[in-house]
Amino acid sequence: MAPIDPHSFTDSTHPLTIHISLSFYFDFSTSTIAASALLTLRHPHSGDLVIDTRSLTITSVIDPITNTQLSFHLSPNVDPIKGQPLTVSLTNSSKILITFITSPSSSALQWLTPPQTFNKKYPFVYTQCQAIHARSIFPCQDTPTSRVRYNAKLNIPHQLSAVMSARHVERRAPLAGGDSGYACDESLWCAEGRVVEEFVMEQPIPPYLFAFSVGEIGCREVGPRTKVFAEAVPAVLDAAAKEFAGTEDMIRVGEKLFGEYDWERFDLLVLPPSFPYGGMENPRMVFLTPTVIKGDASGAQVVAHELAHSWTGNLITNKTNDHFWLNEGFTTYAERRIVEAVQGEDIAALNIGIGWKGLVDTMERFKDNMEFTKLLTNQEGVDPDDVYSEVPYEKGFQFLWRIERQIGRAAFDEFLKKYIAAFKFQSIDTQMFLDFLKASIPGIENDIDLKTWTEGTGLPPDAMEPVSNIYTKIVSLAHEFKQGRMPSEDEVASWHGQEWELYLENLPKSVEASQVTALDRRYRLSESKDYEVKVAFLQLAIGSRCSEYYNVVEKTLKEVGRMKYLRPLYTSLVQGSAGKEEEKIFAQRVFAEARETYHPIAQGVVESILSKHL
Repeated sequence: MAPIDPHSFTDSTHPLTIHISLSFYFDFSTSTIAASALLTLRHPHSGDLVIDTRSLTITSVIDPITNTQLSFHLSPNVDPIKGQPLTVSLTNSSKILITFITSPSSSALQWLTPPQTFNKKYPFVYTQCQAIHARSIFPCQDTPTSRVRYNAKLNIPHQLSAVMSARHVERRAPLAGGDSGYACDESLWCAEGRVVEEFVMEQPIPPYLFAFSVGEIGCREVGPRTKVFAEAVPAVLDAAAKEFAGTEDMIRVGEKLFGEYDWERFDLLVLPPSFPYGGMENPRMVFLTPTVIKGDASGAQVVAHELAHSWTGNLITNKTNDHFWLNEGFTTYAERRIVEAVQGEDIAALNIGIGWKGLVDTMERFKDNMEFTKLLTNQEGVDPDDVYSEVPYEKGFQFLWRIERQIGRAAFDEFLKKYIAAFKFQSIDTQMFLDFLKASIPGIENDIDLKTWTEGTGLPPDAMEPVSNIYTKIVSLAHEFKQGRMPSEDEVASWHGQEWELYLENLPKSVEASQVTALDRRYRLSESKDYEVKVAFLQLAIGSRCSEYYNVVEKTLKEVGRMKYLRPLYTSLVQGSAGKEEEKIFAQRVFAEARETYHPIAQGVVESILSKHL
């Protein structure tokens, strides 16, 4: 076998899948999906074909042309990262029909009971397939090297509705005579009270961008290409529509900078609080955490990032997670260009500054494992969720910003457009990017040490902190706090969440507890509706052993499941050994009580933090 991806069993000598037809029967009583997947290969194949699965029960594998059973073997050995390879024996076949059932513990799915939803009436389920979790929903070559088109039929209770990162075709009654695609018995498929929602994705996407959600879902229109979806709660939908009212302006800026928007729709789905990421760039329908609804439209910055992925990540994709910076570094750069055009240079500088501080802190996090401070990493034997960090985002951004400073913004903009046009709907690696860069900008390798940037550890000497009056002022105020000087009300009068976030992140990790409480008494940071501010303050409180804030820490850890907040709060509680027993016991108790409300990916991340420090 010659694997093409350290996180997949896919063999380089086997043809890749180009299309998948899916039929899903949702059983909320068992938190499972009875399903079938019809895989179409690029060309006919004879011999074994290896497919990724995780926690799937395979019930049959059929040649759909001859309608005969195919010999298959699901490995009894479970790789803790990759799952179980499914090996199917083919004879000059290009189509395979696999029937299977998902597990209630599928790492890509979170099933919410009615009490876990806003209206408490109906259940809810949603997906999160990045990085390598699509294989726990359906058998596939689960590597971004593979790009597939698909269509899907979702059979659900009639009180619910379904959305997908694909074009909605119709909502209709189930049909007898093969509509189920062998996913389940026809009497189940056509039972009273069931409806089918049909979708099609006509552009080829990597499997990690497959996404759906089923529940009591409503929507609001916010632009010619954009609707906001969420649980059908008027207050949530109204707040989301208000927060993201400027989305069309951002799409137009993106088109101006990076070329035509190729996905037709840019809809937004605000998920329940347990969603583990800020946003997920699923094409046509971005998935968002409710924590981005801040009431002042600043949450639109996460939307700018996910929108930027429409060009960098979705249109051009990293071949494997070793090259993840190609997705996230480019998207962070593109996001900041959109933010600068819409919100101004000062806000863009603040974002770069917050990112710079996060990058410096991440270098400290990986000081014992410098491999993951590189842009081009070796993730053989490593779970990508365990090493997810700011590095691909912020070091990747720094690399591209360095190139922009070298050749000038106008030339770099031309390069970006050429790059996107050259590789659209392809998956590429770091060497392909560097070859294209050197061919497009002759001599660039003499001005910038490309090898140090992509393969070197730590921060290159020509990485740069942003330069702006507002950034410099806030950082210097943070440094004055060490001398006991708190910012005056005049100095912070115009501050919003990002200014406070930058200020708090530049404070020393541990200061006098009395200083922390004085700061909070004056500015009520522990009560902030902006979780970036609240969590940055709570980290400061934990570092200073201000136990009076632990009830706010507990409440925060129980009301949100976004890993950006869980990781630093749990880490702050358990890191270090001397005198931290009380905090460690507290962290274990809170996690035990909150665990079931977290998405499986977040559960795994918190468990690894606790096991490392306890």
